[in-house]
Amino acid sequence: MWRFSRKKPFFTEEENEKIIHSIQEAEQQTSGEIRIFAESRCKYVDALDRATELFANLQMEKTELRNAVLFYIAIKDKQLAIFADKGIHEAAGAGYWKDAVKEILSVFSKDDIVGGITTSIYKIGEALKTHFPYDKEVDKNQLPDEIVFGK
Repeated sequence: MWRFSRKKPFFTEEENEKIIHSIQEAEQQTSGEIRIFAESRCKYVDALDRATELFANLQMEKTELRNAVLFYIAIKDKQLAIFADKGIHEAAGAGYWKDAVKEILSVFSKDDIVGGITTSIYKIGEALKTHFPYDKEVDKNQLPDEIVFGK
């Protein structure tokens, strides 16, 4: 007899909603876009390489001002990366992103993955707000806010 096991979701429904809500709140203050991609394991040596590939696969470079940010996390491998499109990467500077990852890792080390993700989203949102403030006349949500789940 075959038994199919249902894969345990990465986050509870409540945690999922909390993460999506933090994305929506952060994006209310900026024309920038934030997406989360979560998967179990990173098959790449470098999580940033995986995030770069996913960014392209999700067509996140198509935002008008090139100000989308992908937050990538491989939960079981405890790897993460932030990939920022050209517009926001250049505006904030490479040092900002390195510091952001260090700060995020300090939160994750306390075993609060969801807290680490939401804290990260708000930090990314602040950078986006600084360099790409919200303009109600022209801004619209260009990318979905839902978390993208890999294997």
